[in-house]
Amino acid sequence: MRIQKAIAQSGVASRREAETLVLEGRVKVNHRVVLRPGTDVNPAEDLITIDDKPIPKAQAHVYYAFHKPKGTVCTRNDPEERPTIYERLSQIPYRIESMGRLDINTSGLLLLTNDGQLAQKLLKPASDVPKRYKVKVWKEPSERQLNRIRHGIPLDDGRTKPAKIRIIESTDSNNTWLEITVTEGRNRLIRRIFESIGHPVSKLQRLSFATIGLGQLEVGQWRPLSGDEIQRLKEIADGVEPNKAGQKTRYKKGFARPKPKPNKPLSRKKKQKKGSRS
Repeated sequence: MRIQKAIAQSGVASRREAETLVLEGRVKVNHRVVLRPGTDVNPAEDLITIDDKPIPKAQAHVYYAFHKPKGTVCTRNDPEERPTIYERLSQIPYRIESMGRLDINTSGLLLLTNDGQLAQKLLKPASDVPKRYKVKVWKEPSERQLNRIRHGIPLDDGRTKPAKIRIIESTDSNNTWLEITVTEGRNRLIRRIFESIGHPVSKLQRLSFATIGLGQLEVGQWRPLSGDEIQRLKEIADGVEPNKAGQKTRYKKGFARPKPKPNKPLSRKKKQKKGSRS
């Protein structure tokens, strides 16, 4: 295991922060300073210290859903000293990181965990994890414009993947609420999509991520994910289609399913009895 991963699993720092600690010469393995972040270690056998203090044992994996308020950022130390989501999550006794980020003006669902491997799988571009949003835009896009979004539109960093979109309702000021589902994690993607068709976003809220919904969570509240929700995330991370994740089967893996029995033709006597009832 690489040393930055071992440090991250202990809950002392994120992987990126662990790399910085190594480069600063503050990390030792078996009393020797390590300066290469990719150094392989065995946490069960090697003594790993930061500033000569042993790192704790790896934490159990935990998973949370959080309703991010508008006006907060998803970094721990913001240079501009803006409010961070971690100030709201200080009561959670684990070092957790968000799976992806929402910008300061976006509210809604964030998933947080200390399971870095799962987060990495769900966030990689090829994962196609669905993310559903509720968005308010200026005026009402035409059906032609919505179809452009459904099929993908060119942006400065490449064409977008096909998206699902529908109009929810119009407001008294003739603006429009829509629901859109994308499978990408590009920076400010939703806002840039609607800017490109001339309908800038005024409000944006994430409703779900990888089939996990916001539900009844109030703004600023958090909750642990259920066992079924965690299982769905793990299946999606392993390549199961989101609409099939978490579905239980009656048949064990490795066993053939019984073939359906063909319908046998009725005998003459049964046909006569069936006919006599009518």
